[in-house]
Amino acid sequence: MLEPYKGRVFDPCCGSGGMFVQSERFVAEHGGRLGDIAVYGQESNPTTWKLAKMNLAIRGIDADLGPHHGDTFHNNLHKDLKADYILANPPFNMSDWGGDRLRDDVRWKYGLPPANNANYAWIQHFIHHLAPNGIAGFVMANGSMSTNTTGEGTIRQELIEQDMIDCMVALPGQLFYTTQIPVCLWFVTRSKKADAKRGLRDRRGQTLFIDARRMGSLIDRVHREFSVEDIQTITGVYHNWRHQGGKYEDKPGWWKAASLEDIHGHGYVLTPGS
Repeated sequence: MLEPYKGRVFDPCCGSGGMFVQSERFVAEHGGRLGDIAVYGQESNPTTWKLAKMNLAIRGIDADLGPHHGDTFHNNLHKDLKADYILANPPFNMSDWGGDRLRDDVRWKYGLPPANNANYAWIQHFIHHLAPNGIAGFVMANGSMSTNTTGEGTIRQELIEQDMIDCMVALPGQLFYTTQIPVCLWFVTRSKKADAKRGLRDRRGQTLFIDARRMGSLIDRVHREFSVEDIQTITGVYHNWRHQGGKYEDKPGWWKAASLEDIHGHGYVLTPGS
């Protein structure tokens, strides 16, 4: 959906580098073309950090993963980085992220995230690292779309009022090997203005909602997979809505381009189904 083939790409919780290598096209576009792209990552687990370095090296992707492993909240190794693209799958509902030691952090521009859940700390951390025209795409627990716990609703309202939510995608459960829970995709941008260079139209005051909960098919009793067609449908809807000359139309029950007033009328909830 983001097509991060030119610019600075960042994943501050990169694990073994999956977000950088799972797309064959990403690998092909980045292999040996260091002038077009710069890849940055950070990982807190020392063993996983080494795996990520190896994973990227064997695919010919030159990346800056910092001089050592480190917790991105408490030891931000790319402090001054402003990325064109952020791709991330942060750990969900992390309760032990040490938020009480970061009460006055510069990253909490839209509100103080609760000390017992890192979801809205991650969201604001991503936004902090976005360039003026940058866009972040990340996986989140479904609760993040509607929660009003300990200030989270206020932060979400502020992000909506600042017109930063580009697109929300609700996904079915059973897509992951590590958890059964259904998750959602957030796409957050600093600018929805028209960008002729990238072929983007003016999307100010609009957010695209895609409900993909009925997509995909079970490959065994506990795992669901999206087909190539499912992925092309979702990305196609997004690109048609986002790009100049795209043939976009709402499809009731599946996707809708909503105005800020629509979202306000739904109590600042970002759940596509509603």
